[in-house]
Amino acid sequence: MSKATERSAARLAAVQAIYQMDLAGKGVVDVAAEFEAHWIGREIDGVAFNASDVPFFRDILAGVVREQRPIDAKVDGALAAGWPLKRIETVLRAILRAGAFELLFRRDVPAKVTINEYVEIAHSFYSEDEPGLVNGVLDAIARETRADELVERGKGRV
Repeated sequence: MSKATERSAARLAAVQAIYQMDLAGKGVVDVAAEFEAHWIGREIDGVAFNASDVPFFRDILAGVVREQRPIDAKVDGALAAGWPLKRIETVLRAILRAGAFELLFRRDVPAKVTINEYVEIAHSFYSEDEPGLVNGVLDAIARETRADELVERGKGRV
């Protein structure tokens, strides 16, 4: 399995773990241990959970918890007025937090890769407007924090 595929699986597992933490109120250590022991790389009820880049999974999960205040502030700033992050549905909130974490704190991952990955995750949960919302919010954060990466070559446009 390729590194990119393992990272995609790690992102999905991180979103699911963040969702579980938000819903159940469990701590990051307990949720990470549960996912590593019982979900990642396993098949449960006929559903295969791909092998993941476990250190990357742990970094996203711990980073979202550790940096939640600045992450939430950036996401709130990118959402439409009147729609603070706390009003966003739980899975969507987990996707936005994980994506924002990568954009803000994982500069080793290209911004466009991060945005595309989390839009794909949104497509796995939603079929309506939510993937577009994820794209718009993460793109706004990337343009604010990593505009140098988004400049079109030779055109000087962002």
